Amino acid sequence: MLRKSPNSPFSSGCRILAIGSIVLLSLFLFLADSSVAVAQTGTEYIVTNDDLAPELVSTLTVFTVSSNGKITEQGKIEAGLGIQGGYFAAPRILAMNVGGTHCVFASAAYFGEISGVAIDTQQLMGNFAGSAMDSGMSNGIGLAMNQNYLYAGYSKSSTIGTFSVEPGCGLSFIGDVAAAGLNGGTPDGMALRGNLLVLTYEDGSIESFNVSSGLPLSNGDLQLSTGSAIDNLPDGVQITADGHYAIFGDDSTTSTVEVSDLSSGSLTPTIVYQVGTAFNSNNVLLSPDESLLYVTDNSSGQLTAAFFNPATGVVTPGCTSRPLRLFDNTWIYASGLGTAANTGTGKQVYVAEYGAPSSIGVVNVQSNGAQCTLLEDSRSPVTVENASALMSFTVYTSQ
Repeated sequence: MLRKSPNSPFSSGCRILAIGSIVLLSLFLFLADSSVAVAQTGTEYIVTNDDLAPELVSTLTVFTVSSNGKITEQGKIEAGLGIQGGYFAAPRILAMNVGGTHCVFASAAYFGEISGVAIDTQQLMGNFAGSAMDSGMSNGIGLAMNQNYLYAGYSKSSTIGTFSVEPGCGLSFIGDVAAAGLNGGTPDGMALRGNLLVLTYEDGSIESFNVSSGLPLSNGDLQLSTGSAIDNLPDGVQITADGHYAIFGDDSTTSTVEVSDLSSGSLTPTIVYQVGTAFNSNNVLLSPDESLLYVTDNSSGQLTAAFFNPATGVVTPGCTSRPLRLFDNTWIYASGLGTAANTGTGKQVYVAEYGAPSSIGVVNVQSNGAQCTLLEDSRSPVTVENASALMSFTVYTSQ
């Protein structure tokens, strides 16, 4: 497994893409707590956080998805300045319906800001900063949100900034709290479900916070994951719809995930599951029906699907795709995930492809509950023009 080098443009397990690297694209679904897609009765959009280098004006790229699945670029929106890289699993863009306005919030790490955009009018409504100490310059800013608050995990300052969500796609900074792993690791992956916010740290630590009062309050469960003892470090995180389990994608030489029982209201020691042999597994996403757990094989350019039992939290191996088209050619890392549909297995999985140019991979899913297949769509990949640092995207449907 690769380890972080201060002189290397890439970082441990290929989880971190340093400033000046090529772009990464990450995808995320639009829903109330940003883990499953919303009902698709209007126009479906994909919006990417292009995270361009600070000497360029960074953009969000807007795509529409037709009823037959064709993805078409509609244009770009200027946003805050990016840093062209960072942690694979830190979600950098989220969507939310705020008082009837379709809003997208994207991290702009160069100045430690969050850009608020009204997608219906494709207007930047503002760049919103936390405190003077909040900084994501090292490896970006991860995001999680609900209807009332947005939480920003700052990788350099090791803080969680809390913002209230305002009408017109605005944010109002409330305050921040310190957040660091047991060995000093900085915030990486984030997920929010109800009043429970779960973080991963780059040193293999995990922690949960109660956010019922707005500002995060630690549940006192900061711990190293079970997998970290054998150098499997949790990065990405998902929380099941019922809040019972947290699922972590590991920085690992194989496809490895970990599961923690949250039914007590805090994290319990994780159980490790190896679900494939493809290289690295930072990003994870549950299918809408939670029957499948999708895993990005970041360093081998593949997608793995594992069977998940939401009643027991058990994960079993499923299937793995071939390396997606143009891997190690125009793009070099896979990253964030999203699904095309909000029911069943999601029908198709979108995969972030980091390169020059960056692109969106589209993989068709077939599953009967016991066996599955992952086959890349004939129209994949979809190029994201003039984007070299695309790491994250969100999918939402206008109503």
